[in-house]
Parts: sequence; structure tokens; C-alpha cells
Amino acid sequence: MLHLPKWKLFLFIAICVWSVYQTAPNFLSEKQRQSDFFKDLSTMNLGLDLQGGSQLLLQVDFSHYLKDHMEITLDDIRRSLRSKRVGYTNMNIKPDSNSVYKINLDLLRKEDLQNVKEQVLSVSNELTIDEDEGKVSIYYNEDILKKMRRSVLEKSIEIVRRRVDETGTREPVIQMQGTDKILLQVPGLENPDELKSLLGKTAKMTFHLMNETDPYAVSTRRPKFDEMMLPDVDPNNPQKYLVKKLVELNGEMLVDSQPAFEQGQPVVSFKFNNQGGKKFAKITSENIGKPFAIVLDGKVITAPRINGAILGGSGIITGNFTTKEVTDVSLLLRSGALPAPLEVIEERTVGPSLGQDSIDNGLYAAALGAALVLILMLALYKLFGFFAVIALFFNLSLTFAVLSLIGATLTMPGIAGMVLTMGMAVDANVLIYERIKEELRLGRTTIAAIDAGFNRAFSTIMDSNLTGLISTFFLYTYGSGPIKGFAVTLAAGILCSMFSAVALTRSMIIIYIKAKKPKKLFI
Repeated sequence: MLHLPKWKLFLFIAICVWSVYQTAPNFLSEKQRQSDFFKDLSTMNLGLDLQGGSQLLLQVDFSHYLKDHMEITLDDIRRSLRSKRVGYTNMNIKPDSNSVYKINLDLLRKEDLQNVKEQVLSVSNELTIDEDEGKVSIYYNEDILKKMRRSVLEKSIEIVRRRVDETGTREPVIQMQGTDKILLQVPGLENPDELKSLLGKTAKMTFHLMNETDPYAVSTRRPKFDEMMLPDVDPNNPQKYLVKKLVELNGEMLVDSQPAFEQGQPVVSFKFNNQGGKKFAKITSENIGKPFAIVLDGKVITAPRINGAILGGSGIITGNFTTKEVTDVSLLLRSGALPAPLEVIEERTVGPSLGQDSIDNGLYAAALGAALVLILMLALYKLFGFFAVIALFFNLSLTFAVLSLIGATLTMPGIAGMVLTMGMAVDANVLIYERIKEELRLGRTTIAAIDAGFNRAFSTIMDSNLTGLISTFFLYTYGSGPIKGFAVTLAAGILCSMFSAVALTRSMIIIYIKAKKPKKLFI
């Protein structure tokens, strides 16, 4: 039956009014957007191809990564040699003339060389071992280093992408340059200082036990060989901490990190994966009463004593944080630690990549396509085609409103996605109207034909839109940059078309039928 409850009518009107209100700032001047009526509304961003933005050229400090990696390897080799009672002296890490870090040691007995080789290769079978008169050098050859450089660069690019564009709506351009550089272009960014600050943090989070007798470095003695003196994360706090070098747990096992509040104070909550949760539980249960330091980028965030076993695989980081700081730290931990520090070696402002002629031609093509769709609907379905045109207007308005709400970036592929959405939206109307025509030819009454047309076409429309959403899911999941933006625009358009093409069109037809009671449909 054709029935439209008043609450549903008022709800639909409210949604349409809201969509126009939310969309309006996108078409107003900057001065108009700052008025009290619009100042709290978010707008869509324009992509690099439409408005330009900021460009940063970043250099990956592979030497720093290799040194850290060799220090971890040195600790593993030291433990392995001790377990086999191999005698050595002067174990250290030094770079050679090509800045390649090597582990060096002097054997006390030359006959231990074979044992050393076995233990080193048990740590990593990619290591190369040279020996000369009892002096042993352990290092990675050039082929392995080349693979490591490539891996570090690729991981850095992925983490930069997550930090800059966690939601997939900003659409930055991120490209590999040579063997150790990353080109980053972010649309619409006039002041990149905050971005540079975000990228400049390695976000390497580690958990360490501390010196049990003097964890807070009250005395002035120097750290032992297996300890390090670290500062507090607060630059105004002169406190120093004596922390064990051995990393008990690292941030790579984190699966989530969110800003939260504990007793009214901003804190960072974190959660480990299953392996990390078990390890965290084991560490805390075996070291009750001992001081425990959480370190981020070489600075101690907090250093509490372990009061009991933490079995849930999650915890919170407290400190003198502001709300913005906990949000930033959460994002950094969530996106993952950079394998190596990044240095900004070049910064510039870039113009639109398409050029004004290309932008004008693209917009003209989109407008022409939309106009042809509207003319075709009016010519084929007359008054009902007019209803479809009104619904299409609100479909676009709703799509703009949703994309503005999430702060999406509009690029030329995004505009193409909107035009495609228009075609899919009127396609639903075509299915409904053709079904109504078919029911009328079978001799049904006006009301029965309209009711049957909507009901029987709905399953086909649902199947069509569902397959479209599945496609956009895979585009968003496996795509990047403009591909993700296209997927976001298309998904928003498909969801909005379900409301406009079905619910909104049906409501207008019901109002028309009840008001005019036509004996013949103009369709």
C-alpha cells in the first residue's frame, strides 16, 4: 500500500535540508564561510590536481637504521657466544670507510672460530664473517644491504602514508625517489610545519626494565655496559633514568592505540596482539615490584613500578600530556614506528598538476554528462522524470554533505565518481519506472502498479548497489591516493542513491497521487 507516515515525511525533509546546509559552504567564499551560520561546518578539500599544495622531499637515514639493527644483532651474538663459553675481547660496532657498520671482536683462542661462525649464522644466516689473525668482522654484504635499503624505504613510505592519510580521504602523492628518498605532496597544505613534526618522529616505542638500586639516577655514577641514561619526555623535567639496554617488548606488537581519559587527565591507551599480550603478562608477572620504563624515541614517557601482573594485553600511558599530544602519540603508535629517521631535505609549494584548461575541460565534461542524464529522464518519463531529477539533486547534495563531513578530498577521479553515481542513481529510477509501466500494461490500477513497481524493483536495485559497494571496498582496501578517493566518493554516492532514488522518489510520488488522484500516469 502507498502510505507515508508524517514522521517519515518530516525525517526526509530534515535530511534534505541538512544536506543542502552542510553542502552550501563548499560553494561560498571564504568570508561567507566564516559567518556564524556556517563557521562550524567542515568542507571538502581539493586535491593536488585541482589546487596544488605542499611538497616535501624526505631522506631516509639508512645508516641510523643499520646501526640500530647491528646493535640488536650484537646483543644476540653476545648472548649466543656466552652460552657456548667462547672467549673474546673488544666486541664493538664501527663503520668502515663506506659507512657500513660492522661488529668486531678479538678471539682469545683461534680454534673457536668455527664455533663463532656457527653461533653468528644461528642469529642470522645473512651475515658475512671475515677473520684475520684472530680478529673477526661480522657484517652484511652489499646484496643484503641493497635488499635492506629497499625494505626500509618501502616500509617508510607505507608508514608515512598512514600518518598523513590514516582515513584515506586526504589523497597525498607519495613516491619513491632513488634508493633513499621519498617525495611527499599533500593537497591544500599551506603550512607544512605540523606535517614535518609528525613525520620527524620515529615513534619507536620500547619497554625496558630499569636499574633496581638506582632507577631514577639519583646518584651521578655512569651507566653500566648494559644500561643507558635516558631523559624524561618533558623537556622541562630534568629527571634522568637508568634503563636496561635490553628491549623486553617493542611497539611492533601493538595492534591499537587511542587517546583516552583517566581520572580527568588525557592518557594514551594501547593494546598488544596475542603474542605481545602474553609477553607483557609474563614480564609483569615475573618482575612485580620492579621499576619499568616505557620509552618513546629515546625518551622516557613513564617509569612506574610493576604492582601486579597485567594479563589483559592492554594498558595506558600516563604523563603530563595535553589532549593534542595524546592524539598525536596515539596516531604515531597506531600507524607504526618508522624503521629509520626521516630528514626533510627540500620543501616547496606546488601548483595544480592538471592545469586550469584540464580542470575546466573536466568540469565541463561532468556538467555535460549530468545535463544529458537530466534531459533524458525528463524526455522519457515526463513528470516522473522530474521527480527523479529532484531526487538526483538531493542525491548529489547528500553525497557532498557526507564527503564534507568526513573531510574528504575532491579530485578529478572523485568528480568522475560523482558523475558515475548520478548514472547509477537514475538507473534505479529507470528500473522502478519500467516496472510500473509493465504493471500498468498488465491492467493493474494506478496505486497497485506503483506499489508493485517499487517493491519488485527493490531487490534488483539492492543487488546492483551491493555489488557496487563490494567493488568500492576492494578499491579502497588495495588502492591508494586517487584510487582510494574515487572509492570513497563512489561508496558515498551509492549509499545516498539508495535514499534518493527509492525513499525520496517514492515519497514524492505518494504525495502527488494523494493530492491529484490521477486516473492516468504521465510516465
